[in-house]
Amino acid sequence: MSSKFFLMALAIFFSVAQVVIEANSWWSLGMNNPVQMSEVYIIGAQPLCSQLAGLSQGQKKLCHLYQDHMQYIGEGAKTGIKECQYQFRHRRWNCSTVDNTSVFGRVMQIGSRETAFTYAVSAAGVVNAMSRACREGELSTCGCSRAARPKDLPRDWLWGGCGDNIDYGYRFAKEFVDARERERIHAKGSYESARILMNLHNNEAGRRTVYNLADVACKCHGVSGSCSLKTCWLQLADFRKVGDALKEKYDSAAAMRLNSRGKLVQVNSRFNSPTTQDLVYIDPSPDYCVRNESTGSLGTQGRLCNKTSEGMDGCELMCCGRGYDQFKTVQTERCHCKFHWCCYVKCKKCTEIVDQFVCK
Repeated sequence: MSSKFFLMALAIFFSVAQVVIEANSWWSLGMNNPVQMSEVYIIGAQPLCSQLAGLSQGQKKLCHLYQDHMQYIGEGAKTGIKECQYQFRHRRWNCSTVDNTSVFGRVMQIGSRETAFTYAVSAAGVVNAMSRACREGELSTCGCSRAARPKDLPRDWLWGGCGDNIDYGYRFAKEFVDARERERIHAKGSYESARILMNLHNNEAGRRTVYNLADVACKCHGVSGSCSLKTCWLQLADFRKVGDALKEKYDSAAAMRLNSRGKLVQVNSRFNSPTTQDLVYIDPSPDYCVRNESTGSLGTQGRLCNKTSEGMDGCELMCCGRGYDQFKTVQTERCHCKFHWCCYVKCKKCTEIVDQFVCK
């Protein structure tokens, strides 16, 4: 009897420990965190890595080895979080952050489309931040891009300048972001093993989106701007373009399941298999209409909606048929702007009373 009780207690302990582990994430580096304070970067300051919540053991090792990288991982996480909130600003789930540790809360424990997008855009954010930090000379282990000259670049154009080091950004982001998933060991065929495969796939989709959207940028040289000569280099795309591309992938994400060999396969085999740049998910999305502590849904009560829209931001869909309240608010904005010689613009402030609508 006592041995059975001990085994039961042990199982409960490990299940609780798993939830605690899942509740912490490296995404917390994008919130208010000591990694963003320059004074913690003291030579040999090992406490830095121990101060950072949410890192797995492998990520802590990388932190010790590359302490100067951690600030930019934090910047990448912050970029990903902000882009997620922009892309979902008109959706029932709007990528709200709930605390500085788990960041998005329990909703990330569900292998949904939304979770897939979040993993992808945050991994993309790290590639973006690391690649740019290399170019700007902020890191000791990398510099400007060493990408080969594109074959279609005109022969009389120079290939040089200092491009974003996307190769290094991709490699380091892969090593750091994927470390947590690769450390986790679960029984083959288990739900947890499916989540690991899903997370790894979506991390890679995010990284590849940044890599594939990078393009050649050029600068003209010549007398009086004649552009008789051009110098070109590799440059990251604006991150909004990355977010837009991933949002399209979210809309067409593939539902997956584990097969008998422990591999992810599509639920509907009639569709084309997802590529490494597509998003995948294993769970249906929860009901984001009402607050639910168990799923982490915050609900849409109190959310602003657009009375005239028939889209997801419209009051009918956003409020899930519950109706909405109307109130008036005063908005102040710049108006009647005039250019004065030389050289400034002077504006007046105009106020107006506008109607706003909030979900019940």
